[in-house]
Amino acid sequence: MKTEIRFAKESDCERMLELIRELAEYEKSPEEVTVTLAEFKKAGFEENAVWKAFVAVCDGNIEGFALYYIRYSTWKGSRLYLEDFIVTEKMRGQGIGRMLFERVIQETKDHNYKGMVWQVLDWNQPAINFYNKYQARLESGWINASLSHEQIKS
Repeated sequence: MKTEIRFAKESDCERMLELIRELAEYEKSPEEVTVTLAEFKKAGFEENAVWKAFVAVCDGNIEGFALYYIRYSTWKGSRLYLEDFIVTEKMRGQGIGRMLFERVIQETKDHNYKGMVWQVLDWNQPAINFYNKYQARLESGWINASLSHEQIKS
């Protein structure tokens, strides 16, 4: 099987959104995916794009991706934030995740960002095991907080 890691193109968005839904199913939150294909494309490929991604193309099919953006930490400086990282269930265990993750690490190095950060669910032991191979620091003590679009409107 030939696997290519490349930057995502706008034409990849429909497949990426399918994988986002697969990830949401895995994370037991399918109802949380509310972004439309048009919104997703605009956010990644129009004038003020906010995200970039690498896709893993295996024998012509996108079987995984790593989507990221740059955030600024007043303590650390510019850091790459890995928002979504997924390999299709049928393709896991074949080194595709390693290839994607290491490409994101290389992107962090290439732009001299002050680090790379992401979240992992505390029950997702396969992902935790994967990140432990990289000696990632898994932090405790932080609680995620958010306001929904509806809450902000009201």
